Amino acid sequence: MQELTERQKFILTLVVHEHIRTAMPVGSQRLVERFYLDMSSATVRNELGALTDMGYLRQPHTSAGRVPSEEGYRYFVGRLLQETELPEATRRTISHQFYQMRNDVDQWMRLTASVLANQSRAASLVTAPHPEQARFKHLELIGTRGRQVLMVLVMVGGEIHQRILTVNEYTAQDHLSAAANSLTALLEGKDINAIRAARGTLDGLELEVLDWILDEIGETSAAVAGEVYLDGLANVLAQPEFTGSEEARRAVHVLEERSVLNDLVTRSLETSSQGGVQVLIGGEGTWSELRPFSVVLARYGTPGLITGTLGVLGPMRMSYGRTISTVRFMSGLLSDLVSDTLGD
Repeated sequence: MQELTERQKFILTLVVHEHIRTAMPVGSQRLVERFYLDMSSATVRNELGALTDMGYLRQPHTSAGRVPSEEGYRYFVGRLLQETELPEATRRTISHQFYQMRNDVDQWMRLTASVLANQSRAASLVTAPHPEQARFKHLELIGTRGRQVLMVLVMVGGEIHQRILTVNEYTAQDHLSAAANSLTALLEGKDINAIRAARGTLDGLELEVLDWILDEIGETSAAVAGEVYLDGLANVLAQPEFTGSEEARRAVHVLEERSVLNDLVTRSLETSSQGGVQVLIGGEGTWSELRPFSVVLARYGTPGLITGTLGVLGPMRMSYGRTISTVRFMSGLLSDLVSDTLGD
């Protein structure tokens, strides 16, 4: 793409801001009048034409004004957007809400999704903190009836798995508890490979339970992310470009289709540094489902131990400054919470 003059950068910035505000094509006369520009409408019109020729703007109809193209938004976000922070009062209010919840991860996730949706006026997605490498922490075995046993497996990082297992023969609760304590002492802190290596030393009930543990830890290690929390879809559907359109149905599909969400999470894990924010505009040529949208993503958590992803999905016409600052702040806040409570 061609480099822009300072005047062209200035006019592109104005077009982006005005289109975000109104959802309408932007003409030269409107720019001159709204922003009290010290240049004629003809001069602005020429620059709009040049920006269109270079691919940064497009003209929906012959007689219409201009709207930013995908490349225009990318140039604006990457080169022209001023870095901002959420107002201090907003940050204090959000932080207070979280620290009132003590150590309830489920409530953290729901509140995060709600805050992101409200602050960005778009749809939000948050994945629960997920161990980068599943490791055993603790086991409970609870007799229920007959040969059925409830097994509760706790991973390092706090993730909990439960399953009802039918054992070979009825086992009293004191024997179940002794087996659970023995396995906890043997396996604490171990990953799937170390647990598999311990298999040859066990038999009977402990071997049955160990095989279940291997299954659960294998599934956890293979999963890209934990549970996904969503909020704010109505914010997207209320935007004029999505009202009653095919794009609206696409928005619903994107947020309901787990494979697309997993792809986004994988992308954020592979390419985002901790605390960094990634902006995907129009699917970036990778996701056709995201063509009408922009997505702002960030990781949170403790690198090497337990991490998650949070982000916002909205129209390309989203307020990038506020959305990016909100995502960055929430990433830092959740990272602190996870480190303080789950990191141990």
